[in-house]
Amino acid sequence: MNIGTFEAKTRFSEIIDDVQNGGDYIITKRGKPVARIIPFVQETPLRKDIVNKLFQYQELSGESFDIKDAIQEGRK
Repeated sequence: MNIGTFEAKTRFSEIIDDVQNGGDYIITKRGKPVARIIPFVQETPLRKDIVNKLFQYQELSGESFDIKDAIQEGRK
C-alpha cells in the first residue's frame, strides 16, 4: 500500500501493527516512492549451515571435498 510521509507519521503505530501481520507499505514523498516498510524476517546463517552440511557429507561419504573448488564451480 502506498502512503504519504505525513500520513505514515500520523499512523505509524497502526502501520507497524499491520506490518507485523504481513502488511507492506511504500512510503512516498511528493508522490514518489522513497522507502518501504516490510515485515522483519530473522535470517538464518545459511552459508554456515551449508558448509557444515558439506563437511558432514564428506565425512559420511568418505569422499574428499575442497570448498574452494566448489566455490569456483558455483561461479561458472
